[in-house]
Amino acid sequence: MTVSSGKRVSLEYTLKLDDQSVVDSNVGGELLKVTQGKHELVPGLEKALEGMAVGEKKNVTVAPTEAYGTVDPKAFQEVDKKLLPPDTAKVGTQLEGTTADGRKVFPRISEVKNETVVLDFNHPLAGKTLHFDVKVLEVAQAPAAK
Repeated sequence: MTVSSGKRVSLEYTLKLDDQSVVDSNVGGELLKVTQGKHELVPGLEKALEGMAVGEKKNVTVAPTEAYGTVDPKAFQEVDKKLLPPDTAKVGTQLEGTTADGRKVFPRISEVKNETVVLDFNHPLAGKTLHFDVKVLEVAQAPAAK
């Protein structure tokens, strides 16, 4: 049985960036279980898995447009430092907030100025090329929806 739309797939993976730094891996841990075609993975990886068989390994390079997108200049917002918790105004700090419509957001501080900070609401992997080492460990019929 091969990976195809609607199949339940169990994967082992390691995700690296261009500089070969490891961003995430489940090797030696819990398998990643996804249903092919349900858009539970970045599009470029989901496409690359199509047709793979159990035991098959693949190195997959995914461009930003097929992953978390390019960096959106409109996703930066300058806010008054006084709006932040004390001692958090450092470049790279990840914050947590809630939008007016109740959605959770996790901006990072990208710049600290005298009276303000610039928040980056882009996904942390936006603009990055992703390198996956994947291995298909199981392929099964997905359970029927209830």
